[in-house]
Amino acid sequence: MKTLLALVSGTVVVLTGCASQLERTTASGSYEYLEEQERASLKIPDDVDQPEFSRDYELPPLGEKADKRMLGRDLSVQSPALVLPLVTGSHVQEGQTAATVWFDQVDDSQPLERAIWNSLLSFLEEQGIGIDKFDPDANTLVTDWMVITKEVDSKWYKWSSTESQIGKRFEFSLEKKSHGRTAALHVELKDYMATTNDDVVASISDAQRRREEVDILNQVINHYEYQIQLEDSRKLTKIRQGLEMSMGFDADGNPAFVIDEKYDITWPRLLLVLRKLGFDVKDLDKSTGLLFVSYVGDDSSWFSDWFSSDDELLEEDDYRLQVKKAGEKTSVTFMDNESNPFEANMIADIYEPFKKVMSEDDLDI
Repeated sequence: MKTLLALVSGTVVVLTGCASQLERTTASGSYEYLEEQERASLKIPDDVDQPEFSRDYELPPLGEKADKRMLGRDLSVQSPALVLPLVTGSHVQEGQTAATVWFDQVDDSQPLERAIWNSLLSFLEEQGIGIDKFDPDANTLVTDWMVITKEVDSKWYKWSSTESQIGKRFEFSLEKKSHGRTAALHVELKDYMATTNDDVVASISDAQRRREEVDILNQVINHYEYQIQLEDSRKLTKIRQGLEMSMGFDADGNPAFVIDEKYDITWPRLLLVLRKLGFDVKDLDKSTGLLFVSYVGDDSSWFSDWFSSDDELLEEDDYRLQVKKAGEKTSVTFMDNESNPFEANMIADIYEPFKKVMSEDDLDI
């Protein structure tokens, strides 16, 4: 008898501990309230004082687009699906029901439109999702079928599970502002089909449709953010590494330093080098490549390591630097406070100290 009781108790634990997918997404308890009928309002004779009724607990009327079938077990109690704007400069518009995220351009290394499409294409490739149609001119992309196989809970007394295949196709569209520095990525569930044994479902509720759209959009956003972090890490590694430089000329034919690295890496690296060599950056504009600096050399300045003469090769004064792209390299032109470029001999005098610090590895950031 004790053995039988133990077995029955164990069975009860197993049964109560297993919740089906339906039970996890619907309200628990009884649904007897669905059988209730609306009560008639209280009728008061005309010759009697009318009482004051409180409307504090009055239910609001259903909207015109409300799905009246969403009752009982057909009503999902899951938390609403929310778009998560994790990328720097991204946001969502308040009150918008569509699965849409807005991006502001914060990196000028490539057009915003290209960056979004490249990230989306990278995500689809990583997930093994094919592309049915991609039209950059129309700013639309339609995926191939995404087929997901998962186990679906059977009735508790069958002690088994059934495989279900769910196929989805999505359409992504890009909306650009006229100035080109803001764009919205929108996703829409284009086709849906779920197959369990011989049962085929080709339609879903509006709530589930939005959940599917928001889910895939959030995956795209997460991938975009991961790519940005990965690229930032690569840039940081390059910035810390030493860069080679030589003497040459800028695009205008002025004597200049030529750095063997792209502009986006050279710019932050140059700021570190200037600080190391005793320059204070007073103002800067990366978009134009212009730097306003002051040389504040002291007893431990970079000149003391290279020259024994008391003659100052660079006076403590204000200067300007013009940084420009030169293909895969970058030119740096030194100028006085009136934007007159340094002569070739002046560039040659400060070349060695700059080259030494520019080529140092693990420069403090």
